[in-house]
Order: sequence, then C-alpha cells, then structure tokens
Amino acid sequence: MPDLHPAARTSVLILALTALASCGGDRFGKFDWTGPKTAAQDPMQPGAPPVNLAGRWLLSSPGRGQCHMTFGAASPGAIDGTIAPEGGCPGKFFTSRKWTYDQGGLVMRDHNGQPLAQLSSAGSTFEGKATSGEPVTLLR
Repeated sequence: MPDLHPAARTSVLILALTALASCGGDRFGKFDWTGPKTAAQDPMQPGAPPVNLAGRWLLSSPGRGQCHMTFGAASPGAIDGTIAPEGGCPGKFFTSRKWTYDQGGLVMRDHNGQPLAQLSSAGSTFEGKATSGEPVTLLR
C-alpha cells in the first residue's frame, strides 16, 4: 500500500482534528466534566421560602429610604410571585415586579426581569444587597 502524499496526510489530519474539536461545542449541549449536580451544588434549584412571602412588607435601605411592597404568591409554598411597590421606594426598587426564591435566597426583579437585589433569610426577615451594592432589609 503506497504512502499518502504529505499534503494529503496533513489534510486528513486537519479534518480529523476539526471533527474532534466540534464534539465539545454547543450543538448538543456542553459536557459537564464535574458530573451530575446535587441540590447543594446548584444554588439555582427552586425551593420554598422559609416563610410565606404573600402580604405587605417593608423594604428598607439605610440612608436611602424605605417603602412598603405587597408580595403576591399563588400558594403559601410558592417559589415565585409578583411585587407591587408603593411610592417612595429607594433606588430602582420602584420598578420591582417579580420575586423568585431558590436555594440562593430571595431575588427581587424589575419589570424587565433584571435582578434588583439578592436577599437571604434571617428568621422572619430578609437581608442582603441591591445589585448596586447598598444593603437592603425586607421585614413585615
């Protein structure tokens, strides 16, 4: 069997490497080399909040102001719902419209779905930071 010409051999090698390189692409999703995720590894996994969020809450940001907000939920164990802010909210919190709760905590989102704050449970209250960096507290 005759040897392939060096140019032909190079072409075959390039085609083979290109085919192998495309295996790691997004066409069929990325391969996760770390193995399957557990609930502790994936903070975005939904979970019920520690308290029923439905009702009226006071959002406070030290030195920036405070306002009342009404959180809505379809059921007491809901993982997401609506927010209806009242007037005078600090920062961009007057645009609050949605909340979601996962193992990372409570996320308040604006009318475009952009996060406004990430809060963690502190008993019957929530504490955290606005995306702009200011501390925020949510209490009944």
